[in-house]
Amino acid sequence: MSGASNEQVEIAVAARQMKLESPQVAASSLSVRNAALAAAKDSLVAHADQIFEANEADVKAAEEAGVAPAVIKRLRFDQHKLDDVVAGINDLISLSDPVGAVLLDRELDEGLRLKRIACPIGVIGVIFEARPDALVQISTLCLKSGNCSILKGGSETARTNKVLFELIHDAAVAAGMPASCMLQVEAREDIGKLLACDDSVDLLIPRGSNAFVRYIMDNTRIPVMGHADGICHIYVDESADLDVAIPVIIDAKTQYTAACNAVETLLVHRTIAPLLMPRLAEACVAAGIELRGDAAAQELAECKPATDEDWATEYLDLIVSVKVVDSIDEAIEHINRYGSHHTDAIMAEDDAAAARFMQLVDSAGVYRNCSTRFADGFRYGFGAEVGISTSKLHARGPVGLEGLVTYKYELEGHGHIVGDYATGKRSFHFRDL
Repeated sequence: MSGASNEQVEIAVAARQMKLESPQVAASSLSVRNAALAAAKDSLVAHADQIFEANEADVKAAEEAGVAPAVIKRLRFDQHKLDDVVAGINDLISLSDPVGAVLLDRELDEGLRLKRIACPIGVIGVIFEARPDALVQISTLCLKSGNCSILKGGSETARTNKVLFELIHDAAVAAGMPASCMLQVEAREDIGKLLACDDSVDLLIPRGSNAFVRYIMDNTRIPVMGHADGICHIYVDESADLDVAIPVIIDAKTQYTAACNAVETLLVHRTIAPLLMPRLAEACVAAGIELRGDAAAQELAECKPATDEDWATEYLDLIVSVKVVDSIDEAIEHINRYGSHHTDAIMAEDDAAAARFMQLVDSAGVYRNCSTRFADGFRYGFGAEVGISTSKLHARGPVGLEGLVTYKYELEGHGHIVGDYATGKRSFHFRDL
């Protein structure tokens, strides 16, 4: 890397070496990869006190710096978070091997056989928000799928991330994985250096604000997969059962308010609004939720005025905006216009209305009569996730093992040459096996 500083050269060299050695990681056996996961899990449990001590220091520093309480909750790595990541690793170990799966097996001609085989992507760089459990989820998913990972976590949890990385990396190597299977990037300025490694990194997955993800996309030639904002909606149809709808709305907002799959906007059919709004307002007061409504919503229940800016806002707070709509089509149009194509839900007993909504809403996750908080790799049985993708290419929604593999074509013949087919001496018969 001409003209690069020593630090740039170090990152570039490390990434390039990882790229060269990534086939060894891809070729590791399932038994070795599962052994690495088991060893990592045991190491995390055995060193829980060390992890918690580092995390306590991170959280204290964040609180002293005036970090918002909703963000502080994401920084914490306590026994509950440890139990969750351990459960996720156990699920990963139990999942079938995504590497080597035969996706297509076709005889093109006698003795000429084509296969499409699932294989790891290679080197995946993940730049994620200040959630220590994300480091565990990402690194273990990459280990299981035979990918090398370059990990850059948020500076707010630098101490926790360092301890977690070292425990997982050392356990994986002791179990037989190559040392190059994982690399940690710690300094904020190293992000730019990582973005320049387009000859070494196969895929970037950024997790953070919309501005941050856009910055990543605009400043690298590496393919980028991920999502930025999580502006999720719940539409309450005129056919909704309010005894079902209200608990779902409260769960979608309060179960984990700072999550990207928490609901931010409610769209309410005008016919059912007079019945819903008073009950919803009462439930929101009890849950500490602030309602911001349009003029129609304000006439039906006590709530602050909503502005056009509210429809495009990811609050990550106990705030919900409410808009009364005249039809399901108006709700769909609003979601496709203002949403982030993450996760959106309809509360409806009418099958036709639900089917229309789920077909026309252009989001990675479209739900009926359940909380948007289900948009999660662990809850889908993926063994956690590296992130949620709102793009439409390669992977969409929670990205688990299947989203971390691509494929290659393997063709075996017996001296077959294209000239024989060009001259009509031989012909294809394309028979799937």
